[in-house]
Amino acid sequence: MVRELKTLGFWQAVLAEFLGTTMLVFLGISAAIGNGNSSYPDQEVKVALAFGLAFATLVQSLGHISGAHLNPAVTLAVLVSCQISVCRALWYVSAQMLGAVLGSAIVLGVRPEAVESLDLNKLTGVSPGQAFGMELLLTLQLVLCFLATTDKRRSDVAGSAPFGIGLSVTLAHLAGISYTGCGINPARSFGPALVSMDFENHWVFWAGPVTGGIMATVLYDFLLSPRGLDLTGRLKTLCHGVEALAVETEPLVEGGAAAGECFYPKQLTIVINC
Repeated sequence: MVRELKTLGFWQAVLAEFLGTTMLVFLGISAAIGNGNSSYPDQEVKVALAFGLAFATLVQSLGHISGAHLNPAVTLAVLVSCQISVCRALWYVSAQMLGAVLGSAIVLGVRPEAVESLDLNKLTGVSPGQAFGMELLLTLQLVLCFLATTDKRRSDVAGSAPFGIGLSVTLAHLAGISYTGCGINPARSFGPALVSMDFENHWVFWAGPVTGGIMATVLYDFLLSPRGLDLTGRLKTLCHGVEALAVETEPLVEGGAAAGECFYPKQLTIVINC
């Protein structure tokens, strides 16, 4: 764990998660509140496309540096899959939360005067229990898509993985905006809530996505496409990162992008083959 913290690539990856989540929240919320005259169906399509395209673009831009999780639910799912260390997961989630708060604060500063809301995730005609179920299922399909499209064991994947993940985000928003505003990302929900100091039913937007992400990992990694039961390798990864499994570890405070690839693309191969 100490060695991982001393690598330049680790901090580049943390910075990438911070910047990526900042941009994701800024772009998504800006699209959601930028046109108060839109009819609801048109608005839902616009917001869904904004989040989906933003996620696809950022995964394409930052995936080789950090894996471009941009979502605590994705990071926790990858942690359960034993593809990153506990230390890296904690730093990723912290960076994502800070990035979401910064992105929300920027939108608060530049929003039109007539706009009062920051597009908080709210329950619309559903109970908290129903909303929990909706967030769970929407996040489950997103994380399942994320794990499957970035699985380097596959040779049948054609096209762009970032585009596929972006489509998954778009699909979730098209299905869920009318019910919960479509959280599927605890950081995206936390940023506007903190800036607006409104945490009504906020637990739903943590419990649902986190549970859905973990369920997706269990389904994919242990049932649908098992990665193997090398407990020693998994424990090494959780404690020291994937670098601990490499024959030759990277130099300290050197290494650039390869040092920050948490599971995509090179270090995933190391985890799979262990």
